[in-house]
Parts: sequence; structure tokens; C-alpha cells
Amino acid sequence: MTTRRTLLKSAAAIFALTLAAPASGRPDGPIRAVATFSILGDMVSRIGGRHVAVTTLVGPNGDAHVYRPTPAAARAVSEAHILVVNGLDFEGWLDRLIQASDFAGVRAVATAGIEPMAVEGGGGDDHGHDRDHSEGKSAEGRGDGHDDHGVFDPHAWQSLRHAVVYVDNITTALAKADPNNASMFYRNRAAYVAEIEALDADIRGMFAELPAGSRTIVTSHDAFQYFGRDYGLTFIAPQGLSTASEASARDVARLIQLIRDQGIRAVFPENVADPRLLKRIADETGATIGGTLYPGALSGPDGPVPTYLDLMRHNARTLAQALSS
Repeated sequence: MTTRRTLLKSAAAIFALTLAAPASGRPDGPIRAVATFSILGDMVSRIGGRHVAVTTLVGPNGDAHVYRPTPAAARAVSEAHILVVNGLDFEGWLDRLIQASDFAGVRAVATAGIEPMAVEGGGGDDHGHDRDHSEGKSAEGRGDGHDDHGVFDPHAWQSLRHAVVYVDNITTALAKADPNNASMFYRNRAAYVAEIEALDADIRGMFAELPAGSRTIVTSHDAFQYFGRDYGLTFIAPQGLSTASEASARDVARLIQLIRDQGIRAVFPENVADPRLLKRIADETGATIGGTLYPGALSGPDGPVPTYLDLMRHNARTLAQALSS
């Protein structure tokens, strides 16, 4: 009898410990996720919900092109269970940061599976942008902390179709890091994708009736090619794929002449770029300032684009209103 009571007590103790302990490979409490910039941080928060604690390295209105990691960033990455990155050489500072932090968690590349848009000509484009793509070196290869992105355009989130791939990759990574809550992540994913697809249809409607002569857009830097491809628009910019690149006097002169020749009526500064060059171009051509676009960073929570879907909606409405007026 004593032996039986002892066995029952032991079994009960083991069962209680099993309930209290985290599953194998699963953290106790919310999993710690680090996203490299604010758009990814919003996506992770939307999919992960209360089961994920998200740290964003490049926050609202921050420019990931010129970001320099801090010791606090290295600590956050070292403590993370999952690190969500864009990929396509967008984060030229990433490899150094990972090496400094000894990160050992799950690394999720949001663009995995996306066929990126190639930069025309490798070293430049039809609009005279001088981009430093020699030998496809990233910023880390040059050692200056900046990133000109090699020969592919990394701004793939500017396509809502690609955003579904981002969401799928993030969901898969979260489910791997926290399998106990995988079903919730996939439910959140389904609801999110439905909203993305509905917004895509709305934006197509915004530009459906836009005349062919009103479909050329001038922005600060070359970040909207995926958006242009999806909705039949042409984007040109004095700067290349990175805000760290500098527009030459020749580039600016060509752009001014192009605006005059094509009768382009509006130019659009960005929240992550110095607006002074575009304002000078507008003054010299008579073009108006069509409104501020958000190419790769959200606003603060009280601003016009606190989420990724708000960003895409705001940019589309700002463009459609200016081009159709």
C-alpha cells in the first residue's frame, strides 16, 4: 500500500512539473522577436499577437539604409528567440550585428521565395541614377555602414502580393519558434492576408482610370518600383535605391528636363529622405509637392501610417489624389 501511495505521489509530482515547464525548445512566456525595421515589426506583432514580444531595431520614421547598430541592438538580438529580416541585402549592417551578438535563434528572411526586381544595367538605370553596384558589394563590403543593395531592388514590401509571402515566412518562423501557439499564428495569418488582398483590390481601383499621361511619379529615392509594376505606374528619383546615395548634378539636370518635357505636375518627398532637393526641383520646374510618401518606415502611433497597411493605403491615396487632380 505504501509503495502504491508513493508511486501515485511521484506520478502526480511529475505531471505537475510537466505542466509547469515549457515545451522542449519553447520559451517560457512570450517569445522574444527582433525585427530589423518598423514594417517587419508591425507584421510580426500582427501575426504573433500576445504570444510575441517584439523589439524593432530601426523604429518609426527611421531610415534603415543609414542605420548603425548600437550595443543595445546587439543585446536585443543576442536575447531573441527569432530574428526577422528583409533580406535582398537591404540590411547591409546585419551580418556584423549578428556576429557581435552571437545570435543563436531562428532567423526568418521575409523575402525568401520572392523573385526580386533586377536593377537595370547593374550599375545604373534609364534615368541617369548613379548607383554604386560595382562587383555587387554590399555596404558591409565597403565598410561604410551604408547599403546600395547590389543588383536587386530590396523594397519588395512595396508589392502587396509580395507582402503575402512576407506574412507566410514570418508565420512559419513563429510557428517553429513556438509550436504550441502555431494554430493561433496561422489564424492571425489568414485574417491578415484577407486584409492585404482586399487593400490590393482597392488600390487597383484607385489607379484603374488614371490617364496614361499622368502615370509618371517623382520621389526622393528609388524605392517604389514594385508598387509601380503592380499598378502600372512609372517612378523616377534623383537618388538610387539607397538614401545614402547622392544625386549628381547631371542626374538632377536630366530629371528637371524630364519633368519639363513630360509635363510632370507633382513630386513626392519621403519621410526618410531630406526633402530639400525635391523642393528645389519643384521650384525649378513649377511642379507641386504632392504629399509625403512613406517608402520604408512607419510613422509613430499617432501619425498617418502606424501600420504597414496604413502605409500602403496612405501612399496610394496620396498619389492617386495628386495625379488625378
